[in-house]
Amino acid sequence: MASTTTTICIDPRVKDMLSSLKRDPRESYNSVVDRLVNMAIDEETLSDEAIQGIEEALEDIKHGRLHSEEEIMKEFDLL
Repeated sequence: MASTTTTICIDPRVKDMLSSLKRDPRESYNSVVDRLVNMAIDEETLSDEAIQGIEEALEDIKHGRLHSEEEIMKEFDLL
C-alpha cells in the first residue's frame, strides 16, 4: 500500500493517549490510528429485529419504564 506523509497538529493530551495505545514502543502512530479507525467503523448493518428492539427501548425510556441497577440486583438476589 502506498503511503503519504502528512503533518497534523494534535493536542499533547491526544498524543499521550495515542502513545499509551501503542502495543509496542516502536509501533507507528499510523498503525495506532488505523486500529482505532477500524474499531470505530462497523460495516455490518443492523437487522430489522435489532432496530425494532432499539426503538422499543427508546419508547420505554421516554415513558419512564426504567429500573435502577439496584432494583435489578435485588430482583435477582445479587445484593
